[in-house]
Amino acid sequence: MAINVDAVYKTVLLILNKEQRGYITPDEFNKTATQVQLDIFEQYFDDLNQQLRVPQADFDYSNRQVDLDDKISPFKCLGNCYIDANLKFPLPPSDLLTSGTNINYDGNPTGNDFSFYRLGTVTYDGIEIQRLQRNEFYNIDKSDLTAPSVNFPVYLFESGKLNIKPPAINSNVQASFIRKPKNVEWNFSPGTVGQYIYKDSSQAGGSVNFELNASEQVEVITRILFYSGVIIRDPQIVQAAAQEIQQNEINQKS
Repeated sequence: MAINVDAVYKTVLLILNKEQRGYITPDEFNKTATQVQLDIFEQYFDDLNQQLRVPQADFDYSNRQVDLDDKISPFKCLGNCYIDANLKFPLPPSDLLTSGTNINYDGNPTGNDFSFYRLGTVTYDGIEIQRLQRNEFYNIDKSDLTAPSVNFPVYLFESGKLNIKPPAINSNVQASFIRKPKNVEWNFSPGTVGQYIYKDSSQAGGSVNFELNASEQVEVITRILFYSGVIIRDPQIVQAAAQEIQQNEINQKS
């Protein structure tokens, strides 16, 4: 379940205005909220890497590896790659992916777009293609024993494209990948006296909620308050939010 952007914005305004500390506009909030979402999203991968090296509790709801994977899972996608004029397979560049679980990217994206973020597994007809570094990729053909085949294909990933060997592979290539969260937006329509009237996500041109797991709501609000304190130049807000963020990080990793 996603985090409602209106609930977060109202909570942030309530805390900031409780003692008339200041105010952040919808535009300032949207930029700050998007940055906070990316901060938390990027941290998932560092935390998962750390947890993979730590023994996990074998109890329901307490396995941190599983918990982090659950938080990342809404951003997992599978896409069909197409071949270009240079006989390479371009992966979708930033903001050029059609929304959905299965992405059929043919170079002509339409619909609700989002961004490619991290490459996962690449397959050809259900066979996993081995990823190589540049020196390995260009030297692998020098021996008949190591030369790639349709049963043992290899690829080099550079400049957003998959260079696949052998050249006989020119279709049926799929890539699993992680997409970026969509930008957060608290959208509104102007009222009769200039007030902001919230437009929810069901309306045309409506708001875009956080895509993070609902369990992250407290962390999201705390981090937005930290940035808001910088915007309104209130060191007390910055200090209090920073201490809360630090304590949450300690609790998550201890």
